[in-house]
Amino acid sequence: MSERIRLGLVYGSTRPGRLCDTVANWVAGQVREHPEFEIEAIDPAQLRRGADGRLDEADAEARIARAEAFIVVTPEYNHGYPAALKELLDSTYEPWQAKPVAFVCYGGVSGGLRAVEQLRQVFAELDAVALRETVSFTEIWEQFGADGELRSPERARRNMGKLLSRLRWWAESLRDARQRRPLRQAA
Repeated sequence: MSERIRLGLVYGSTRPGRLCDTVANWVAGQVREHPEFEIEAIDPAQLRRGADGRLDEADAEARIARAEAFIVVTPEYNHGYPAALKELLDSTYEPWQAKPVAFVCYGGVSGGLRAVEQLRQVFAELDAVALRETVSFTEIWEQFGADGELRSPERARRNMGKLLSRLRWWAESLRDARQRRPLRQAA
């Protein structure tokens, strides 16, 4: 097996009582079944902040720079993605470049897909590679039990397996490309 892939598990929400923890925990459990990945949480609610309450950009940049691939777990708020995720994305640029990003989203009837479509545009601007494969949970309140377990996990597990397989391919391919020729040399 090749070198393990450092995966940044990005939490999209900071709301108290957020469902993001439940979904991210499920994602982390799925990732742990794939030993080629090594997970680091990148949770805006846990990142350092300055005295003014603003995100410590150096802390955010260091965590993003360590990762070679990302899974963004995001809810959909009012047809978009949360402000805390926007702040994280806007806090740094270069560490996202030439790295793959996959999405696990959730919400009401759209399952968070409208938020993901907006995020695809943002990641394109950051020179990251957004994967086509997405795991989406519609009517999230009905999907997970009080114990944090999916009520009907078969389809989501199958989709997550495909997402992780593609994420691995992109992560290894882009790792090789970054080592041969950093993206900044292409400009």
